[in-house]
Amino acid sequence: MQTIVDELTGKAEAARRGARELAKSKGEAKDQALLNIADGLKSREASILEANAADCEAGRQNGLSEALLDRLLLTPDRLDGIAADVRNVVTLPDPVGEVTDQRTLPNGLQVGRRRVPLGVVGAIYESRPNVTVDISVLCLKSGNAIILRGGKEAINSNAVLARLVGDAVADAGLSPEAVQFIETTDRAIVGQMLKAKGKIDLIVPRGGQQLINRVAEEATMPAITGGVGVCHTYVDSAADLNMAVEIVFNAKVQRPSVCNALDTILVHSRVAPSYLPMMGAQLAEAGVEMRCDGRALSVLGPMDGLKTAPANEDDWTTEHLSLTAGVRVVDSLDDALDHIETYGSGHSDAIVTEDYTAAMRFLDEVDSSAVFVNASTRFNDGAQLGLGTELAISTDKFHARGPMGLRELTSYKWTVIGRGQVRP
Repeated sequence: MQTIVDELTGKAEAARRGARELAKSKGEAKDQALLNIADGLKSREASILEANAADCEAGRQNGLSEALLDRLLLTPDRLDGIAADVRNVVTLPDPVGEVTDQRTLPNGLQVGRRRVPLGVVGAIYESRPNVTVDISVLCLKSGNAIILRGGKEAINSNAVLARLVGDAVADAGLSPEAVQFIETTDRAIVGQMLKAKGKIDLIVPRGGQQLINRVAEEATMPAITGGVGVCHTYVDSAADLNMAVEIVFNAKVQRPSVCNALDTILVHSRVAPSYLPMMGAQLAEAGVEMRCDGRALSVLGPMDGLKTAPANEDDWTTEHLSLTAGVRVVDSLDDALDHIETYGSGHSDAIVTEDYTAAMRFLDEVDSSAVFVNASTRFNDGAQLGLGTELAISTDKFHARGPMGLRELTSYKWTVIGRGQVRP
C-alpha cells in the first residue's frame, strides 16, 4: 500500500526530471501546451462542470461558507475567463534565457545575468480550482515543474483540470512529468511537502491565514507566505464623491470573497455628512453590513435596508471575504495613513481624491504591494495588471511583491565568457 511519503517522493522525483526537460524546451512548444489547455477548457467543459457540481454539493453539505462556495464554483463564464487568461499568457514574452546587464569588463570578460527557471514549485491551495490552471500555466511557460496539492473540497474539480493540463503538455511534446497532482486528500502530505527541501524549490500557499501561517512556520524551503488582504479605500476631502461611491461599491461588491476586495472604508470628516449617506444607500442595495465607528454611525443613522453595527477593534484587522465592511471617519490624510499602517496587511489600498499632492503622498507613504489612486483595489490581480494571470499575490518583499507572473517564477545565473583570463 502506497503511503503519503511514497506518493510525494515519487511525484517529487518525477517533477525534478520534468523540470530538467522543461528548462530545455523551446518557447513554441510551451506556448502550444498553453493553447491546448485553453482549448481543453472548452472541449471538456461538461466534465469539468460535472466534477465541480459534485464538489459544490459536498461543500454545501459540509457547511462551507458562502465565501468558500463562491471561490469553489466554476461556471461556463468563469471557464471562459480562465481560458482567456491562458491565451493572454501565450502572448507574453518568455522570460527564460533573457540576458540582462550584459557588459564587457576592463579585463575583457563578458558578463551578464541570464534568467533561468526556479525548478520545482509546490502549490498548496484551498477552495479555488482555477488555481490548478493558473499556477500550471505560469510554471510551464516559465520552465518550472509543478506539484499541485489542492484542498479536499475541490478534489474532483482539481483532478479533472490536472488531467487536462497533463494531457495538454504531452500533446505539445513536452514532458508530462512536469505536472504532478497530489491525489490523496490526507492533510499529512502538506507537512511532508514542507519538509521536502531539495526536492521542491519554492512553496506557494493559496488559502486562509491558518494555512499561510503554517507554511511560514514549517517550510524548509523558500515560501511565499504573504497574501492575506485587509484592504482599504480612503475617501479624501477632495474626492469626487460620485466616483468614490462607484469605486467603493466595486471594490466591496464585485466579488467580495477574494483577497483584493475592500474591507475598510476611511472617510474624511469634511465629506462624511455628504458621502456616507450616498455610499450607504448603494451598499444597502447589495446587502452590505457596515461595521461603523461612532462618528460614521451617527451620520448614517437609521436608513431603510441599511445594515449597520458598532465596530470593534477586531473589525479593523479582519479580512472579511464577505459583504461586510468597516467604516471609519478620519480628520486628515495623516489619520488615514496611520490607520492603514496600524491595521493593514500590505495588500491593496486606495485613495479617492482630486488633490495631486494627497495622491502622491498616498502612493509614497502606503507600504503595500499595490497602491491605487482613483481606482478599485480589485485591480490588484495578475490578469488585470497585464501578467496574464498570477501564481499568487505576495505581500512579502523578497523575492517578489504583488501579483506574481512569469518573471517572478525565474531567477538568474551569472554567465561569464572569457578568452583565457585568469585572476591575478
